[in-house]
Amino acid sequence: MSLADVRTEDPTPTGSFPVVAADQRPGLRFWIAVLALGTGGFAIGVTEFVAMGLLPEVSAGLGISISQGGHLISLYAAGVVVGAPLIAALGAKLPRRGLLVGLMAFYGLVNLASASVTDYRLLAVLRFLDGLPHGAYFGLAALVAASMVAPNRRGFALSMVMMGIPLANVVGVPLTTLVGQQLGWRWAYVVVGVLSLVTVVLVLLAVPRMPGDRTATSRREISGLRQPQLWFAVLAAGGGFGGMFALISYISPLTQDVGGLGESAVAVFLFVLGIGMVVGNMLAGRLCDWSVENSLRLGSVGLAVSLLAYFVLAPTGWGALVAAFTTTVTGSVLALGFQMRLIDAAGESQTLGAALSHSALNIGNGLGAWVGGAVIAAGWGFRSPLLVGSLLAVFGLSVVVLAARARSAGQASGAVETSALV
Repeated sequence: MSLADVRTEDPTPTGSFPVVAADQRPGLRFWIAVLALGTGGFAIGVTEFVAMGLLPEVSAGLGISISQGGHLISLYAAGVVVGAPLIAALGAKLPRRGLLVGLMAFYGLVNLASASVTDYRLLAVLRFLDGLPHGAYFGLAALVAASMVAPNRRGFALSMVMMGIPLANVVGVPLTTLVGQQLGWRWAYVVVGVLSLVTVVLVLLAVPRMPGDRTATSRREISGLRQPQLWFAVLAAGGGFGGMFALISYISPLTQDVGGLGESAVAVFLFVLGIGMVVGNMLAGRLCDWSVENSLRLGSVGLAVSLLAYFVLAPTGWGALVAAFTTTVTGSVLALGFQMRLIDAAGESQTLGAALSHSALNIGNGLGAWVGGAVIAAGWGFRSPLLVGSLLAVFGLSVVVLAARARSAGQASGAVETSALV
């Protein structure tokens, strides 16, 4: 199923959605489905980001260092990177709703298992497994939502599906962080496990049955990897988006050790980071429907500047809240822009492109956490990941510019060949 497809109504239970006029606004069916899909995004957002807020508690509970705790974040991201293209290629023919249910059921069970382990190595394995369904779930959810709106509103549709993550950061992550600080970090995984199983029920009730792509084959999906622009987008997203996670992964020590604030202030900073994601996600939908290219450039510059501002303001404590807000606003614009660029760059391999976008973004997640942990372990201090993150954002911008030049050169070459044939 292509995001740009507009199909006729099929009377069978597994039929696709009816044709949507370009000026028609999303109806009630769309919003009910998005609510169900967004609950899964909310659960994923909580488990992905709460580990960052509870990093000191997890590290102390397992008897490991802060930098080792950061590796758990990187392992989750590695699971996303591996799982998204693998599940997309193998599951392209499967019914959309059934696959969504299976992915969230697996997600819930792994999180419940994570709450019971006491060994760091076993938790590391579970964190990797937990990341496997992440990208495939969001990729499928994006395809379902985009099929219900006009092609010129797909940026809006994708932003609504992704809204579960910023809302998780506004409500779920701060609350779960407080629960974890008061009752123990294991309860965070229990909360996510329950939310995931609730999602299973909601998706079964609210998301219409949709067939997989009957013409899809693993070979066709993998063929999307031959597109040079896809790899440009992966490289730009994996590098540039890492800047945001260089901050978020170490928000707890930045707030307490650098800013001199108490433990409860971490939840406030997480709340502000979440508000920035909500605002950025809403802004991103409009910007990407206007121009994906300009969204990527503006987001990259804004992220680099915001991280530098956080580096300067971090010792002031509460003064760093402004930079925290702008970091996630610009980072969210980048995230949606890279998603749309990867989906377009994948050509006919739309399922792969939708899922791979989350692999690429989580390369950034893992890279930001890993590089941040490395410079901290090298003795450069808890503020050093912010400088590294700013450099990552500049790197991403450079790749975006190179990709645009490559596209222009390819189009010019194609135009010359066409005129020669005429």
